[in-house]
Amino acid sequence: MARRDGLLLAFALLCASSLRASHGSVHEYNGDRFVSKGNAFFVHGGSEGIYSSSSPASSPNEAAVPSNGESFIKFEKIKFRRPREYANLSSEMIHAIVFEVEDRETIGGSAYGGQRAVCCTADLAKLGVCKQGQIIHRPSLKNVDWPQVFGVSFGIDEEVVTMPTKSIPIAGTGMYNLYFIHCDPNLKELTVEGKTIWKNPTGYLPGRMAPLMNFYGFMSFAFVILGVFWFSQYARFWRGVLPLQNCITLVITLGMFEMSLWYFDYVEFNETGIRPIGITVWAVTFGTIKRTVARLIILMVAMGYGVVRPTLGGITSKVIMLGLTFFLASEVLELVENAGAVSDLSGKARLFLVLPVGLLDAFFILWIFSSLSATLSKLQARRMMVKLDIYRKFTNALAVAVIVSVGWLCYELYFKSKDVYNELWQNAWVIPAFWQVLSFSLLCVICALWAPSQSSMRYAYSSETGDEFDKEETNLILIKPSSMPSKDVHSVQDARAVHGGNGAADGMEEKTE
Repeated sequence: MARRDGLLLAFALLCASSLRASHGSVHEYNGDRFVSKGNAFFVHGGSEGIYSSSSPASSPNEAAVPSNGESFIKFEKIKFRRPREYANLSSEMIHAIVFEVEDRETIGGSAYGGQRAVCCTADLAKLGVCKQGQIIHRPSLKNVDWPQVFGVSFGIDEEVVTMPTKSIPIAGTGMYNLYFIHCDPNLKELTVEGKTIWKNPTGYLPGRMAPLMNFYGFMSFAFVILGVFWFSQYARFWRGVLPLQNCITLVITLGMFEMSLWYFDYVEFNETGIRPIGITVWAVTFGTIKRTVARLIILMVAMGYGVVRPTLGGITSKVIMLGLTFFLASEVLELVENAGAVSDLSGKARLFLVLPVGLLDAFFILWIFSSLSATLSKLQARRMMVKLDIYRKFTNALAVAVIVSVGWLCYELYFKSKDVYNELWQNAWVIPAFWQVLSFSLLCVICALWAPSQSSMRYAYSSETGDEFDKEETNLILIKPSSMPSKDVHSVQDARAVHGGNGAADGMEEKTE
C-alpha cells in the first residue's frame, strides 16, 4: 500500500467515509461540483453494498438476503452543466465509472513505475496503453465487462449535456462505487445534477443495512415480551410500587417506541429508497432519551436513591445537569450520523461530536462505580443484608457489562482498521446491533432485580425506621429496639424451659424479672 498513490487512496477513503453519508439508495446530485485530485476531476456518486440478483446458491455470501428481485444501479436524468463563458469549446468525455471495490486496482496506472494517475498521461500514451485525456482502466479478472465506463461530452456552445438513461444489472455481490470523472482542464466550474437509484433484491435498503430491518423487528418483539412481564407485575402490585420502578417503567416504554420506530424507519427506507427523516428523527430522539434516563437511573440506584435514601440531596442539580449535557451531545451525534451527511465532515469535526459523548460516558461509569463502592460499604457496615445482596448482584451485572463493552470496543476498532475498503460490509450491521442487545440485556437484569412484588418494600426507604443513609440506621428487616421483650423472645424462653426442666424455668424467670 506504500506504493499506492494519492488519487486511488483518496478514492478508497471517500468510499469508506461515504457509507454512512447517503440519505438512501436514491442518490441525488444537486449541482455538485467536480473536485480536482491528481490529474483528474471527479464527483463521488455513491458507495453501496449490493447483493446479487442471481440465485443465492451462486455465492455463499449471497444467502444472507433472499434473491426475490433484481439488483441494479440506474442513472436517471444525469445532467452536466458548465458556465456560458466556457461553452465556446468542445470537451473531452465526461465519464461515469462503476466498479466493485475488489477491482480498485484496475483503475489508474503509472508509466515506468512513477506516480499513479487516473487520467492517461503523455508517457502512457506514448506506450500505447491508453489515449491521452481518457480514464485509465483495465478489465476485471472476475468479469471482463467490469468496470462499467461510459459518458458524454460537450459540443461547441453547449452549456448542458444529458447522459442517456442507463441501468446496470448487478450480477455479483459486492461493494460498488460510482464516480463521475473527467480529464479536461477546460471544463471549469462543471456541476452534475440528477440521481442514481441503487436497488437490492429485497428492496432499496442498502445491503449493509438490510439485516437491521429484521433485527429491529426482533427487538420490538423482545421489548413487547419484557413489557408484558413488567406491566403485569406492575398492575398486580401497584400499591407497593417504588419511585425507582416507575423510572424503569419509563425506560421500557421508551425502548418499545424506539425499536418500533427504527423498524418502521427501515421498512419505509426499503420501500422508497429515501430515508424518512421524520421517523428517523423521532427514533433517534426516543433512543437518546432512553439512554439518558437509563444512565441516570443506574447512577441514582448506585447512590441509593429510593432504596436507602429519600432524595439525592445537594447533588440533584449536578445529576440533572449531567443528564441534560449527555442528552444534547448524544442527540446531535445521532442526528448527524443517521440523518446527516457524515462525509461532509472532516475528521476533526467528527471527533468534535464523538469525543464529548465518550467523555460523558466515561464520567458516568466512574461516578456510578464510586457511588456503588460507597453504598456497598455502608450497607455492609450497617448489616442491611437484603439490600446488600441485591446491590452486589447489581454491581456484578454492571461490571460484566462494562468489561464486555470494553472488549467489544477493542473488536470494533480492530474491525474498522482491518476493513479499510469496506469489504466486510455484510457484517457491519452487527456492530450497532450489539450495543442494542447489551443495553437490553442489562435492562432485563435490572427488571429481574427490582420487579414489583409483595416483597418490594423490603428494598424501599422507610422514614419510620430512621433509614437515613448519611446517618446511623438499623436494617429494615430488623425489629426496632424495645424496652420489653418481644413475643418471639418469650416463645424461645418457653421452649427452653420445657426442655430444661422446672429448675431451668425458674432460673429463666428470675433472669427475666
